[in-house]
Amino acid sequence: MVREIIKDTFILMKKSEKAEKEDLQTARDLLDTLNANRERCVGLAANMIGVNKTIIAVQMGIVPVIMINPVIISHSRESYETEEGCLSLDGVRMTKRWNEIEVEYEDMTLKKHKSKYKGFIAQIIQHETDHCNGIII
Repeated sequence: MVREIIKDTFILMKKSEKAEKEDLQTARDLLDTLNANRERCVGLAANMIGVNKTIIAVQMGIVPVIMINPVIISHSRESYETEEGCLSLDGVRMTKRWNEIEVEYEDMTLKKHKSKYKGFIAQIIQHETDHCNGIII
C-alpha cells in the first residue's frame, strides 16, 4: 500500500525501534511507496511513512532492495561533502558521506546479510540509516 510521506520533524527525529517479523507489511508498504515516488526518490525509511521501525528501501539500479535492521559496521576513511534532498524535507542540504560502507541487515525472509557498497548506493544507505537513527540532513 502506498503511504503518505511524513514531514513532521518531531516524528522523524525519533530513533527507530528494531523491526520484527510482524513488521514485514511495513517493508512492503515502503516498496510500494518508493515505487510510487520513483521519479523523485531513491530511498525511504519506515519513519518517513509514519512507522517507527528500522527498515529502509533503497533503489539499486532498477531493483528496489529492502534492508531490515540495517547497521553500518564499517566505513572507509575517505569521505566527501554532498548536497542531498529528502521527500520529508523541503530543498537540499549539505552533508558528509563516506565513500564506502559495509552493512549488516536482514532481507524480507529475515535472512542475515553483510554487504559492501560504494558510491551513490552507499550514500543512499547512509541517508536512510540516518533516518532510522533520528538524524535528519
